[in-house]
This record gives sequence, C-alpha cells and structure tokens, in this order.
Amino acid sequence: MVNTVLRRQEWSRMSPADRAELCNRGIHDIFNPQLRESIGHLIDDVRVRGDQAVCDALAKFDGITLTPQQLRVSAEEIAAATVDPALEKALADAITNLRTFNTALRERAADWSVEIEPGLMAGEKITPVSSVGLFVPSGKASYPSVAYQLAVPAIVAGVPHISLIVPPVPGGNGEVDPAVLVVCRMLGITNVFRVNGPAGIAALGFGTATIPQVRKVVGPGSPAVTLAQVEMQRHGLATMMLLGPTESLVIADATANVELLAADLLIEAEHGTDSSVVLVTTSADLITAVDAELEKQLADLPTVRATAARASLGDNGGAVLVNTLAEAAEVANMYAPEHLQVAVDETHEDNVVNMLVNAGEILIGQHTPFSAGNFVIGAPASLPTSGFAHVSSGITVDAFLKRTAVAKSNEAALRRMSETVIAMSDHEGFPAHGNAIRRRFKK
Repeated sequence: MVNTVLRRQEWSRMSPADRAELCNRGIHDIFNPQLRESIGHLIDDVRVRGDQAVCDALAKFDGITLTPQQLRVSAEEIAAATVDPALEKALADAITNLRTFNTALRERAADWSVEIEPGLMAGEKITPVSSVGLFVPSGKASYPSVAYQLAVPAIVAGVPHISLIVPPVPGGNGEVDPAVLVVCRMLGITNVFRVNGPAGIAALGFGTATIPQVRKVVGPGSPAVTLAQVEMQRHGLATMMLLGPTESLVIADATANVELLAADLLIEAEHGTDSSVVLVTTSADLITAVDAELEKQLADLPTVRATAARASLGDNGGAVLVNTLAEAAEVANMYAPEHLQVAVDETHEDNVVNMLVNAGEILIGQHTPFSAGNFVIGAPASLPTSGFAHVSSGITVDAFLKRTAVAKSNEAALRRMSETVIAMSDHEGFPAHGNAIRRRFKK
C-alpha cells in the first residue's frame, strides 16, 4: 500500500544516523546562526533604547504601531474582556484542576531538616522566586491555555510579582486576545503587556520605563522566542529550556483503537509544520490501518492544520515499527518526547510505563488524550521539547520555587568536624578557612 501520511521506518533496520535524525528536532532551527545574530541585535537594542525599541520591534515584526504608553494593557481592557460563556466555564474548570494539582505539589515542597550527626542539623527552606514573566504566544492560534498553565503554578508558589506578555492579535490595532485577558482577570494578574515576543522577553530581563524587570521568564514559542530566552541568560535572566516546537510520541500495540489512535496523533500534529509526531508500534498492520484513517480524518481539518499535520507525521516524524514493547520504550526514552501516550493492552500498561524514564508527560490509555492533558487534566502542559525531557521537567509550582540550605552546628559537632575542615583548607590553599577553626579551638 502506498504511504499517504506516515513516514515509515523500522527500528531494527535504522542506522545510528537514522535514529539520531529521528530524535534531533528543533535545535538547529532554534540555534540558527543568522537568527541568533538577529536576536542578539534586538536584545542589545532593547537594552539601550527600552520601550521605544520594543515598539519598533512590534512595528517591524508584527506590523502593529504603538506608543510606549500603549504597551501596558489597561485595567479597563482586562475588566471589559469577554468570551463565549462556554469558554469561560471551560477556563474556570481547567484552572480549578490545575490549582488542585499544583497545590498538592506545593504541600509536598515543605521545609525540612535532618540531624546529620549529633549536634549538626541541616535542611532546606522553600521560598518562591521574587518575580517572573510569563510569555503567552499569539499568531498561529489563541492560547489562553498557556496563560493559565503558566500563571496558576506561579500563583500557587506565591510569587509576589508576576508580569504577563502577549503579542497583539495579528492584523489588528493592538488588541490582545480577550480569552487571555479573561484568564488574567480570573487569576488577578494586572501587569499585562502587548509586545513582540523576543523584544518583550528582553524587556522583562532588563526592565524598561513601562515593563518591570523580572528574575525569571517562562513560556513556549517560536524559535525566535526560545532563542531570546536562551540569549537573555547571558544577562542574568533565568529561563527554562526548551518549550517548543510541540511534539508527541505514542506507543501502541495491535489492540489500539485505530480511529482514536489517528485522532490522538493529529492533536499535536496540527500545531505547525515544525511539529513532530511519532507512532511507535509492534504492529505493521496497525501502521497501515492508521495511515488510511489519518487520510480520512485530515479531510476534516482546515487546510492550514492539515498541512501542518502532514509535515509533523511525514518528514518530521512518522511511524516506527519495533519488535517488542521493550524496544518501543527504548525508542521513546531516546526520543524523550514532550507528550507521550501509552495505548497498549491494559495488561501491559504498568510494565511499559515502568520502562519509560524520559518524557515531559506520560498519558496512559486511550481515554487520556493529549488534548485533555493540554487543557484540563491539571498536570503540566508546558513541557520540555527537543529532547530536553532527558534532563528537565514541565512547568509546575516547582519551577517558581527555590531551595535555600539551612544548617546549625553546636560546639561539639564543630569540634568533631574541625580536623576535616583544617585538612581540606590546607590542601586547597585557603588559610583563612582553617584559621577560623584554629582560632576557635586553639589548634
């Protein structure tokens, strides 16, 4: 049968280069030398000229002309923002679940201490970061879900100063997506700014006359937005890597429902032509059936979404045939997807999940689709992409907390440790370190 949608590969026949090609996505676009040079100039411009540079970037890249006084979204605009009642109800539902998840997580992040040895106590104090900036993308679609996925964890963490930046609606006169403003109103966020993404991130890092400086910025976006966050680390701004372009991987066996499987593959595939979606399965027949079903379901999508999906499931991703579910887990762990779904016989679910160690999220079963995870489950949906699930996690309350070590020693404990301190001080050539002990104990 002629392939219609899925690029097909067989893991056992793939060379190391083929496997690396499947897993290496997003990084080259993000760290493109020309893009990096352009973003570097933009960042320097914002550092020097502040608000006016932000306005100029908005005019150049978004085609919207504003004055510095118009960058802040007014309290009146936030108060007047309206959406369909069904959407407002959905936003409230999602916020409730997200708050529940992050509140439970915050309760687990408690101050603690342990007696290291008699007379010596050490532990940690958990406190929120002092200020954060949240970037909510705009352009390809409306993203109120990103607004609450970022804001709720920051609020639950207790961050005292929260700013939110969002590009204006494309083709407008500076209007901001009303759904994002409704989220801000629901959550009590008042520092809201309409800016171009990369310029706005620079403004948050440096601070301008209008946009307050913050210590950390989070939020998914285009390669330019991501690169701006990476580059601003050189100026002391903390960020999280990397959040975009979106990607998903599904592990399935012959028991998977073909119609639901195709539908779930299309969830992340429709985001953009830079997205990547991979089906990993033990069944060649399933690949053929899903391929045909995808062709049917693509006909239901608008052209722009169908085009994105074909790229995501074709050159960017596709189907990988494996011999066993253990091999499927091997593929998934090497790929380290942002979103991972396990669609296998229930008797094998626990075993497969236990083998999975690299993923932004793991959704179990065909009643847990990516769209539910993206919008309402309550677990994080802003997740590491481009393989960074090997080393990092999604945005939860933990992203907005910091840990400070706290210790106390009595005289007896310090006397017991004194020989170790002196020996290490002498070896490393720091006499004041050792003298602080010698002066106490006359050694």
